[in-house]
Amino acid sequence: MASWGERLEGVRGVLLDISGVLYDGSEDGGVPIPGSVEAVARLKRSQLKVRFCTNDSQKSRGDLVGLLRRHGFDISEGEVTAPAPAASLILKERGLRPHLLIHDGVRSEFDQIDTSNPNCVVIADAGESFSYQNMNKAFRVLMELESPVLISLGKGRYYKETSGLMLDVGAYMKALEYACGIEAEVVGKPSPEYFQSALKEMGVEAHEAIMIGDDIVGDVGGAQRCGMRALQVRTGKFRPSDERHPDVKADGYVDNLAEAVDLLLQHTDK
Repeated sequence: MASWGERLEGVRGVLLDISGVLYDGSEDGGVPIPGSVEAVARLKRSQLKVRFCTNDSQKSRGDLVGLLRRHGFDISEGEVTAPAPAASLILKERGLRPHLLIHDGVRSEFDQIDTSNPNCVVIADAGESFSYQNMNKAFRVLMELESPVLISLGKGRYYKETSGLMLDVGAYMKALEYACGIEAEVVGKPSPEYFQSALKEMGVEAHEAIMIGDDIVGDVGGAQRCGMRALQVRTGKFRPSDERHPDVKADGYVDNLAEAVDLLLQHTDK
């Protein structure tokens, strides 16, 4: 493998996943991953541009930022790319009226959206709301439409909280795809549009950016398909088998965000 200097050459912008990289969540707010608060502060003192990229669809962007700030992170709402605001914009642009199968914590992102007489379904990480009754209601809405539209806020398989691994929205999205014979439109990682939006906000080209995440497929694979480089941290949902993934190989593996920042500043902050 090429040296770190070669792998990190020309990086001007850094995209940071949040859950599993900055902190591990839980019902009581979670805990920062050791070294991550200072790592973010060091990045923001450097010449590198920074953008936070999350697929969290249980919290509004404002609530997520508030939580992170209470943990000590230097972060503002305008620095975060998240799927719910993007989905809300898509619904407005296309005149779609969603049936919402989402978590109550993110419902405020859709306050300005007409949900009467639904002509699509929006699914997010609904947590305990993923009951048979609620899944079946979403299924019925889709089956009654001549041209069913299913929009999913991400397609992750699982994520990590302090209590352990948690099933993510992707499993429920796949169930509706299978039952209805349709393909969901994914808003969030790993969709190219998600990463391109984050790059545009940062003002850097794909070849000048690097993604740091804990998800070998959603973070690393999604970023690489957009022309970015990507590092995987061995925190969050990381599993040793990720380093032997049959389809995706990160540009580097690091123990945590602090190590990634050390490498970036050593080789890019000249």
